Amino acid sequence: NLQTFEKILIANRGEIACRVMRTCKEMGIKTVAIHSEADANSVHTLMADEAVCVGPAPSAESYLNMNNIMQAIKSTGAQAVHPGYGFLSENKEFAKVLAENNVTFIGPDTFAIDAMGDKIKSKLIAKEAGVNTIPGYDGVVENVEDAIKIAEEIGYPVMIKASAGGGGKGMRIAWNEKETREGFRLSSQEAAASFGDDRLLIEKFIDTPRHIEMQVGVLADSFGNTLWLNERECSIQRRNQKVVEEAPSVFLDSKTRAMGQQAVQLAKAVQYKSAGTVEFLVDSKKNFYFLEMNTRLQVEHPVTEYITGIDLVSEMIRVAAGHQLSYAQDQVGINGWAVECRIYAEDPYKAFGLPSIGKLTRYIEPTALHNVRVDSGVTEGSDISVYYDPMISKLVAYGKDRAEALHVMKTALDMYVIRGVKHNIPLCYEVLCNQNFVEGNFSTNFLPEVYPDGFHGKVLDAKEHNQLCAITCCLYAQQQHGNRQFLNQTRLPQLSGNINSWEIELNLAEKKVQAAVVKHNDHYEVLINGERMKVTTADINTPTPSFTINGEDPTIIQALRFTSSGLVHVQYKGTVFDIEVADRTVASLKKYMPEKIPEDIASLIIAPMPGNVVSVNCAVGDMVAMGDEVCIVEAMKMHNSLTASKDGKIKAIHCKPGDSISEDDLLIELE
Repeated sequence: NLQTFEKILIANRGEIACRVMRTCKEMGIKTVAIHSEADANSVHTLMADEAVCVGPAPSAESYLNMNNIMQAIKSTGAQAVHPGYGFLSENKEFAKVLAENNVTFIGPDTFAIDAMGDKIKSKLIAKEAGVNTIPGYDGVVENVEDAIKIAEEIGYPVMIKASAGGGGKGMRIAWNEKETREGFRLSSQEAAASFGDDRLLIEKFIDTPRHIEMQVGVLADSFGNTLWLNERECSIQRRNQKVVEEAPSVFLDSKTRAMGQQAVQLAKAVQYKSAGTVEFLVDSKKNFYFLEMNTRLQVEHPVTEYITGIDLVSEMIRVAAGHQLSYAQDQVGINGWAVECRIYAEDPYKAFGLPSIGKLTRYIEPTALHNVRVDSGVTEGSDISVYYDPMISKLVAYGKDRAEALHVMKTALDMYVIRGVKHNIPLCYEVLCNQNFVEGNFSTNFLPEVYPDGFHGKVLDAKEHNQLCAITCCLYAQQQHGNRQFLNQTRLPQLSGNINSWEIELNLAEKKVQAAVVKHNDHYEVLINGERMKVTTADINTPTPSFTINGEDPTIIQALRFTSSGLVHVQYKGTVFDIEVADRTVASLKKYMPEKIPEDIASLIIAPMPGNVVSVNCAVGDMVAMGDEVCIVEAMKMHNSLTASKDGKIKAIHCKPGDSISEDDLLIELE
């Protein structure tokens, strides 16, 4: 067994900290966790051999606080630091301070971090190394006027992005001068807040690009060996952040895989060692352009690990300890297919996902399934807080080919129980079922193209509508039957106890259905619209029961709750449906109930998500036009501009910069 390190400190939190600790434990290395006050009882804190608090909840005062992290390293005697991704993983100052203190940084040298972390420098180095680059301006954009001049020279549309950036922060696409002004302002604010560096650059925006990412292995060591580990397809994104990733890519062929060679050339040009990723954009004609290099372990590294069989974290630790890689290029193959869904605590019906906070009241991962891996840093009872990224986990499914991997993933999404916060499983499920996605015909513009008016969940066809109604009938019958069973019941029953048939009315997706259900010993018989169905069920009292209708493939659902007013919330094929269920007599009396009229909220500006108010750009008495920005709210590190939904005069302002706000708080009123 190779001698590496005795103790490693992981300068991160959440799922990636847990992921690194898992490999350390396998290698017999002791681990140290750092945590903020808010994370004192989080999974990564409890999983490590030692844990040190490095400051209050905000990242800037804890996970980015280099002095406190250095204190933690000294007090625990850690010999090396693994930075994970995000936070200090691509910070050259941090790598430099570690080197000065003789602590090993498990990642590349400061030269490579510096050269590749600056998008302007990295583009010039890539050009020199013979890598294809996107046409653009090779320098820092000084101010807004400068930005407009450059944008007009390159030609719209342009991409404005933070030089120090990543993770979709500080990036805007502009199609005209007005959008360039706005994009420049918002991007520089976001860049300053996220990276402490507001320098921006501008380049041509490649239309219908496919964001194909090439991993240049963790596989570069100090002995001149550099491997590339095939590609990852990361085109399904919202707000420049990835949602679904897979490896290999459906789109590439042996000719386009030549970008692997270019990725290796670039890594060698900066004497790269450890894990890294070179990102390329591929256009519809299969031309590829260098986008950026991430000098760290990628979020979506598990899909690469599945198809290559290489533990990337283990290789990073070996290389940092001065050993050679344990693989050669000819040992890196493509074995099978892997798909990853990033499961976020966010509401997919608002802008494809605005953050949702809360406590995970029920949480069961689908790890019992074969070929499913869940990288998470939460457990039942964990809090999803406003301070950090809202990712719950990375759900990874593997199969011998793409069809099998997608099938395993859908089952895993069905079996994944997450209660207490909103989550994006409905969106992930719909993406996997989309015909264009299944055929491999998609680009980074996939979500806006498929859902031009926003995402509204699954649309049921006639067969699915009947299926879901039949399942709901069985749930209702089960509940009614259960409600009649009492222990120690000594009173004489008023009705005979053996009622086993019910006539009910359902209302699902604005469509009323008359149904009858009969409970037999081993199955239910359901009659809907003259169609008779035999329904058998397994695990009906578990969170994920499965139903078999007329002997077809079983359908897994989650019955989330029954309300006293007769609403049943059922998660079916990813989406949660609210179904009204009532005895026919009760249903016939509903028409006498007064209807609740929804209030008019056009004159109110309401917080779409929890966060902090950055600025209020209006005063009481101001006239505003529809679409005018009235305030900016920061949530989970992203700046969101809130606008007036009609013309009017500002009547009242209920927030000020720096305020902490919750979802649905009233911020501003118009007359």
